[in-house]
Amino acid sequence: MQRIQSFVSEEVVVKVTQEVIDSVIRLCGTYARALNWESWEEKLERDKTDVNFQGAKRMNHVINVTKCTVEKLCEMGVVAANNGGSLVPIINMSWKGVVTLLPLGDGVLATKVNVAVLISNLISLVNESIRCAAEAWFSSLKENISVTEARKAFLPVKFYLVNAVKIFSLYPYQAYLVRSEITKCTLMMSMLKCSLSKENLLKTASDVFTELLEKTSLDLLIAILNSVQVKQELKVEFLDYLFSEGSCTDSVAGDPSKMHSMVDLFSTCGEVFPGEKTFLIGRISLFLNFLRFSLDLDDDVKLWIAGKLDWFFDMLVNEEVYSSILLLQVPVLYGCGKTVEVVWQPMFSSLLNALQTFMLVVSSSPAWTELESFLLENLFHPHFLCWEIVMELWCFMVRHAESGMVSGIVGKLCSLMKLVASTESVLVADSALRIVARSISTILTFGAQSMVDQIYMAIVRDEGTQLSSVMRLALFMEGFPLNLLSDKMKRIVTQRIITDYHLFVENFDEKSINSLDCGLLGPPVFALSSSLQSLQISTSDINVKTLKFLVAIIHNYKVCEDKLMKDQYRKLLSETLGIISNVRHLYASLEMEKVICELENLFISGSDVSDTQLYECKPDLALFMAGLAHMDIKETDESSNISALWDLYHMLLGERHWAFIHLAITAFGSFSARTNCNKLWRFVPQNAALSYDLASGNEANLDRFMSEFKVFLEKETALLTITASSYQLGLLVREGQKLKEMFQKFSNVIIETAECDYMEIDGEKQTMELNSGGHSSWKRKFPDIEKGMELLQSGMKVIVDSISQLQRSDQPSSNALPDNFLTTFSRREAEISQLVGLAGSDLGTQTITYLHDFTWTVNNVLNCDMSWGTVKGNFDIYDPERDATRCAYGDTCFWRVKEDGLYLFLKEQKRLELQFKWPGKVSA
Repeated sequence: MQRIQSFVSEEVVVKVTQEVIDSVIRLCGTYARALNWESWEEKLERDKTDVNFQGAKRMNHVINVTKCTVEKLCEMGVVAANNGGSLVPIINMSWKGVVTLLPLGDGVLATKVNVAVLISNLISLVNESIRCAAEAWFSSLKENISVTEARKAFLPVKFYLVNAVKIFSLYPYQAYLVRSEITKCTLMMSMLKCSLSKENLLKTASDVFTELLEKTSLDLLIAILNSVQVKQELKVEFLDYLFSEGSCTDSVAGDPSKMHSMVDLFSTCGEVFPGEKTFLIGRISLFLNFLRFSLDLDDDVKLWIAGKLDWFFDMLVNEEVYSSILLLQVPVLYGCGKTVEVVWQPMFSSLLNALQTFMLVVSSSPAWTELESFLLENLFHPHFLCWEIVMELWCFMVRHAESGMVSGIVGKLCSLMKLVASTESVLVADSALRIVARSISTILTFGAQSMVDQIYMAIVRDEGTQLSSVMRLALFMEGFPLNLLSDKMKRIVTQRIITDYHLFVENFDEKSINSLDCGLLGPPVFALSSSLQSLQISTSDINVKTLKFLVAIIHNYKVCEDKLMKDQYRKLLSETLGIISNVRHLYASLEMEKVICELENLFISGSDVSDTQLYECKPDLALFMAGLAHMDIKETDESSNISALWDLYHMLLGERHWAFIHLAITAFGSFSARTNCNKLWRFVPQNAALSYDLASGNEANLDRFMSEFKVFLEKETALLTITASSYQLGLLVREGQKLKEMFQKFSNVIIETAECDYMEIDGEKQTMELNSGGHSSWKRKFPDIEKGMELLQSGMKVIVDSISQLQRSDQPSSNALPDNFLTTFSRREAEISQLVGLAGSDLGTQTITYLHDFTWTVNNVLNCDMSWGTVKGNFDIYDPERDATRCAYGDTCFWRVKEDGLYLFLKEQKRLELQFKWPGKVSA
């Protein structure tokens, strides 16, 4: 062809070549259809000895001509493909001709033509096309790959794969003979997709790859595995070759452990994944494709794939793979038929979807038994990721399977729990009993209400036995969905829990402890603690005896010498602290002072302060300490109770572990927002965790802690955002329309001279007033809106005061209020106060609780009269000439009012500095 091109144009050569190829293909087809190919071997032998020797000669001639044509077309297709893509029509005609001629003669050509060589040539063309794309993209990637460029690279690959699949379906055994090359090709394509997904500039190429090549490349393997011509033992060997530990490592572009990029796998250079990691992720991706398209597999192949799930889990927990499974985003095909589209998912989500698809496909096939056994066996998988996957699949089954199948599975889990139940394991979080109980509780969350009742009754059927009590407690501690029980069953369970708890607390003494023979102390306490939230048990049923019980536990813990019994006392102490933290009315009891002193002695000043195991109780101690906000605390130095509280908070806030820091700060934040204490700084130690400057590593002062703590409180409060319902949004729209109509009525704005501004800060009996001192400013005033906002402000103040009084009372109805109820209304009150200032001519009187603030805008000198208790003063709070450049936050000045005067945060010094002292106040 190259010699001919020197005489005529390439276009003419291509056109003539196409005509020649077409003519030869039609000629071979005509010859082949003119012959009778039945029992052709017998006819050939008979015709050689028969007088009709001409028939045998004609048949041989057709076979030889067709064989030669197929071989030449294959050779021509390879040459045209290696010519750089300019001979696409010849590539199409050549390979289509090969696929057309091979079936001629009822398979006679398969015995004469080396089909394995044809397949190898097609696979080589696929590999070469992929190699060229990888080399071009990974070696010098500077900009996004366009859809056009990606399709230009992958469309030839799809063409070769489609023709290879056609040949595979005709001659699967010959394809099996070159399984090593096929495996190498499919794995390299799978690795390429993962590598494309990793690079932001190649995500478009990954999309196109998924659309064009993902399913087609898998069809290469499916054509072999679904064929009846390939023996079953060969199929099993083929799958083992693909999905067994270290089975096909050496066949894929050398040793993957020595490769450091995707291009290295194609003998070039670049950097995406390390070689071994790419290889493992590629195998996992290929296995997921088998699961995702399992509907196309025969039943025996589905069974073998189910048997490879153990290998799949082993790969997931590999150190080289684990992080990528959680972090990598991959494109997947979504939909069916003409509605298929490519969507991006986390690889972990794609993994779950593939497994769920496989569950649906095999639910009515022999592979289901294998899959069910796999899921049951892996309930105890040591790696949390695999356990999470197993639970996701069980929950998926509960949501979609028939009730009979679900009941059977849950029944098996209950039988398994009875098998592993023991008193020694019920308090061990990772014991087999707790794991099975956790699994049952998680699964039932997605089950029907009748099933939850059924399982609970099955567990407590033998109510008087020790085994039943242990299983019941294990389920409660692992979050059994008690809230899903029927109303009648809820009442029964609640009454049983409360009754058992009261009986245990009332009879708790040394004699009763020594009589225990089950090795477990206080199951009713653990049961109440675990079910308090889900059953919404009325806290009024828990009386002051709980506090006396807590004191008895502390006493027994101190005097106990047996390590095992001491461990049980410690667990019982934690659970009891957790119960009390949910019972607000107990904090108003006189017994609470004794409890606080006992806790201080246990954790700080007593002989057990060196007991390192007490750290297990600190999370529940933090919850208990947060609840002390509901206690009427007297802040006098002579009070041993307040001193114990300070010491306990000093211990918690001085913790250095990040988890304890979070718990301590959260507890102190809840306490600070609700308590009647004024001197909160007394609760904070000098070595508090947040008092350290993490950037410099230097210790800072207490002011830093309070500043950081204020930021923390603001962030915590910001998280409590409530999404409005459609009904609420509708009300807001109607109210907005009314305000708009009102605004239009008073569109003539009255500009008046603003009277003196003043602000009142009430930090628990501490007040402060600011006055403008005669300096006037101009504001717009809307008469009716101003009156309405003032009425709204008054109403909100009444609501906040009522809620505050209700929460401090002993009334049971106060327990029904959410914890953040008062905080939410207080913030709304502050926001409305600001709106009053905007609607009127002044800022109005502002009430600011401790650690809260108020902001306003001013452009001129602002002079204010302020008072704190019996001291008063007049100060220039803002002077543009003085403060415009020294305030630390750009155009915002941050003031803090203290007992000795007013502090301003200065930009250069990066700290608060005293600017004004209270006139006439004597320094301490």
